[in-house]
Amino acid sequence: MILVGLTGGVATGKSTVAKMFERCGAFVIDADALAHQVMEPGKPAWRAIVDTFGKAVLHPDRTLNRQTLGAIVFRHPAKLRRLEQIIHPRVAREQARLTRQAGRKDPNAVVIYDVPLLYEAGIDKRVDTIIVVTADRDTQIARLKQRNGFTRAEAIRRIRSQMPIKQKAAAADYLLDGTAPRSRLFAQVRRLYRELYARDASRGKNGG
Repeated sequence: MILVGLTGGVATGKSTVAKMFERCGAFVIDADALAHQVMEPGKPAWRAIVDTFGKAVLHPDRTLNRQTLGAIVFRHPAKLRRLEQIIHPRVAREQARLTRQAGRKDPNAVVIYDVPLLYEAGIDKRVDTIIVVTADRDTQIARLKQRNGFTRAEAIRRIRSQMPIKQKAAAADYLLDGTAPRSRLFAQVRRLYRELYARDASRGKNGG
């Protein structure tokens, strides 16, 4: 089994690439989806968030208002770090469980861990290979404005809250251009998946 960290800047096309890997046969673990799970009402992370940020971050049905929470933490780095301290360890435990599960189903599985803060959270040290999806800043801003309804200032603030893409790309094993036409991008993903699977199978035959 090979664990691949898939990351990139916000709105670079990372989720699209993850879905393409899934179509190719990879087992995809979505860090954002895991974060949603650990923050469900009543769970320990939910209680810690409410204790830290107050009930103003809740919808009437007691679910977290991620937009309100985001508006708070992305303006204050210290509050963002506190939120990450609450969420990241719990997400990491669930990711490890799902990775083991995938390995039991297929010893040669290519497990793609789709995680925005791979470097920021130190997850790069726990994966075998890293793929970074890139996009120019103008594309990121346009996508955030369209997808999230952000103003330009809000989009830039969200982009700046993460490690610069150039820095991530410099430390990556593979790069994919998230602005490429879908057909070309899928062809690159399929080729890369086959390479990773073949490498994994070869490693297994040689005893790891």
